Amino acid sequence: MSTNRITSNKRDREKAKEEKRKEKQLRKEQRQSAGTSSFDDMIAYQDEFGQFHDTPPEKPKEEIDVNDIEISIPKQSEMADDDLPLSGCVDYFNSSKGFGFIKADDSQEKFFFHISMAPDNIAEGDKVTFETERGPRGMNAVNIIIIK
Repeated sequence: MSTNRITSNKRDREKAKEEKRKEKQLRKEQRQSAGTSSFDDMIAYQDEFGQFHDTPPEKPKEEIDVNDIEISIPKQSEMADDDLPLSGCVDYFNSSKGFGFIKADDSQEKFFFHISMAPDNIAEGDKVTFETERGPRGMNAVNIIIIK
């Protein structure tokens, strides 16, 4: 192997470079003569315990019963609760601003509504049925119908 030494002229530097090239070529030849390394030699397999092995772990194949496989869309039983019309009372309504709130009878929860989703003659205290729809700030009342 070469030793690091201080060179004083161009001839010594060239000689040191040539020695390094020869050493590098020698190491390359030694690696090649040791045997070829393929991609398969580099792969390692890990088992369920975290141990590494050269060969893939042998797992027993799980038997699947063909009758257990379902390829279909499940039947829709009933309408979801969200689709059923709710009933309530108009708790607040501002006709000049065009919005209001409906208080649901069953949960006492208040739902925002816009005048575009309500009949023209809606007013505070009216009994109504409505559906809900997700809006940018929560659930909104839509499809509002006044109960007479």
